[in-house]
Amino acid sequence: MEIILKYFPDITENQKKQFVLLDELYREWNEKINLISRKDIDSLYEKHILHSLAIAKFIQFKPGTRVLDIGTGGGFPGIPLSILFPDTGFTLCDSIAKKIHVAENISEFIGLRNTDFVIGRVEQLRERFHFIVSRAVSSCEQLYRWTQHYIDDDEFNAKPNGYLLLKGGDMKEEYKALKALNRKIAIEEYPLNKWIEEPFFETKKLIFIY
Repeated sequence: MEIILKYFPDITENQKKQFVLLDELYREWNEKINLISRKDIDSLYEKHILHSLAIAKFIQFKPGTRVLDIGTGGGFPGIPLSILFPDTGFTLCDSIAKKIHVAENISEFIGLRNTDFVIGRVEQLRERFHFIVSRAVSSCEQLYRWTQHYIDDDEFNAKPNGYLLLKGGDMKEEYKALKALNRKIAIEEYPLNKWIEEPFFETKKLIFIY
């Protein structure tokens, strides 16, 4: 938990309590369902929670923002971001029902009121969102194909509406494929070690597409 306070020292007491509860909850659920690599569970706060929160180093969602988390698995990045931005609405989507069940259970247990959950393929959604977030679920091109029509035209945040993707590795081919779909699309890449100094983040990136 200390690593969260290191980078987000201004969170409220209630948010601290919610973040603290995540450790026990994810350990308990991970014994039943393989949400997180067993070797990573001791690094939950760094490799999963703080990694999810890296998005908040780039943008502070304004109240009323609607965010879609694609391929959320057990709730990343959606649940940590939901804790940090209680006035933002988060829809967590995954095709694996048992993982959505876990995310929903954890969300309810810690008292989140700004999350809803969808079991199924993202192509089946009928809503629109200001931002779409994801952690290395698929290629940028494939995510764009699936969801470009979900991005709302109504803009009121400091950044244009679009995609906030947590990725790693060489992205050149993904960018090339994405540009082939839409030459007008803008792509910005930010190394996470720009904001977070832990060794895990040295090869991690935030990709902003709009």
